[in-house]
Amino acid sequence: MGPQAPPDRRTSFLVVSVAYAVAWMAAWSTARVFGESGPWMAIAMADLVATGVIFAFSVGTNNSSLYDAYWSVAPVAIVLHVVGHSDGPWVRDVVWVLLTSAYGARLTWNWARGWPGLHHEDWRYVDLRRKTGRLYWVVSGLGLHLFPTVMVFLACVPLFPVRDPGAGSVLLEVLGAFVLAAAIAIEGLADEQLRAFRRMAQPGEICDVGLWAWSRHPNYFGEIGVWVGVFLLGVGAGAPWSAGLGALLMILMFVFVSLPLAERRAETKPAWAAYRAAVPSVLVPMPPRVPARIERVELRDDE
Repeated sequence: MGPQAPPDRRTSFLVVSVAYAVAWMAAWSTARVFGESGPWMAIAMADLVATGVIFAFSVGTNNSSLYDAYWSVAPVAIVLHVVGHSDGPWVRDVVWVLLTSAYGARLTWNWARGWPGLHHEDWRYVDLRRKTGRLYWVVSGLGLHLFPTVMVFLACVPLFPVRDPGAGSVLLEVLGAFVLAAAIAIEGLADEQLRAFRRMAQPGEICDVGLWAWSRHPNYFGEIGVWVGVFLLGVGAGAPWSAGLGALLMILMFVFVSLPLAERRAETKPAWAAYRAAVPSVLVPMPPRVPARIERVELRDDE
């Protein structure tokens, strides 16, 4: 009997859907149990339980990429819980739900349409599996599942309904909503430009059009902006400035972990030096140094 064929894309999405449905129900039940302990405890415990469920499915399918969608759906679940226990104005609740839902839906859709299925695993996870050997699932549980969950939880803390009524600012709330909406738009535009370029590109070409001609990682710039916007929304609603720890950690993670990983992988490509010279800004979109198009090489599978 030969090796079992990997699940097709439809079956893979069915498995993922079941996993997240079970995680959602487990999180909802956990939040009800810890509801009287306050939003911090209820959300934290629900988040941990849901992460444990997804981790179990990751181990069962032998694929850590099953967790990837968690990053985009967790903020929506957190905000829905917060709004459900909020005494704030309904306009604020609507804005928060709409913006976080737009973020989650767009990012999840971008992941889903580009995900081949359970036979595929993110290149970073494959590399980590090779380096860690038998310890891979310990590292995956702590580093690829628990760590991102904690990061997103901390970044959403400014939205928790524990407020100093006199500390808020309508201007900061408006600014936060604007920054969050703009960041979602920037990240979405960067992803769409990259996707459109890949459809038309010849083998060996690199995306240097649109936002990609102004920044080597405009999608990361948009993602950082999302969490800055969430922080400003929360502070505008009365959260203390110390609640910005999560947003700060997000910025540090992208600047000192995600970006260096992507840059090091790209450095092995023949035309990387030319692209870096033409687009000197690694993150913040800025006018390109060299306006002419450069000889390109494909290196965007890491984004």
